[in-house]
Amino acid sequence: MIEENIHHILEEIKNYDCQLICVSKTRTCEEIMEAYHMGIRDFGENHVQELIKKREQLPKDIRWHMIGHLQTNKVKDLLKEEIYLIHSVDSIKLAREIHKRCSHTQNILLEVNIANEESKYGFIPDKNILKEVLIEIYKLNHINCIGLMCVAPNTTNPKENEKYFNKLKDLAYSLDLKVLSMGMTNDYIYACKSGSSYIRVGTAIFGERNYSK
Repeated sequence: MIEENIHHILEEIKNYDCQLICVSKTRTCEEIMEAYHMGIRDFGENHVQELIKKREQLPKDIRWHMIGHLQTNKVKDLLKEEIYLIHSVDSIKLAREIHKRCSHTQNILLEVNIANEESKYGFIPDKNILKEVLIEIYKLNHINCIGLMCVAPNTTNPKENEKYFNKLKDLAYSLDLKVLSMGMTNDYIYACKSGSSYIRVGTAIFGERNYSK
């Protein structure tokens, strides 16, 4: 099933300049290795401890992406080994902590609360505010901000999220940022059409999660 699902997604996005991240939250190492043997090297985790545990057990050429909410007190543990990309930097305080804990230059994305939802993290989707944030982040020489990330609203009509993806793209363009992380299982094809660099897909690859495990 995993092999078929990955093949289907890669076929769907092959005409777009977009990289698939397999979201491996709650998935076993065996499941992850099925995707790995399909040639997938980009995997995304939401929780630091789970990422660390899997990083120790799985092949070293995996590119780990931190895609979930990151607390400042977890940064030290996360950065004991290099992380390919941190997608979810949602405050200057967090950026400063990453800078403090890095012995290398860490690529990050700024998380934008693109639909201003109370339940979501991220910066306000305002160009002037984000400019001020970037001015502060550019002072941190262990951080390289390369783009923006968003989690679009959960909707029964995924096409509705196109307007949010286009909004994030316009924000990134106005800030001279090149990388966009947007699109999940429900709406990734619309994110690709809007210029997403990374789509973060879990359920459409591995099936529904069983949180009781």
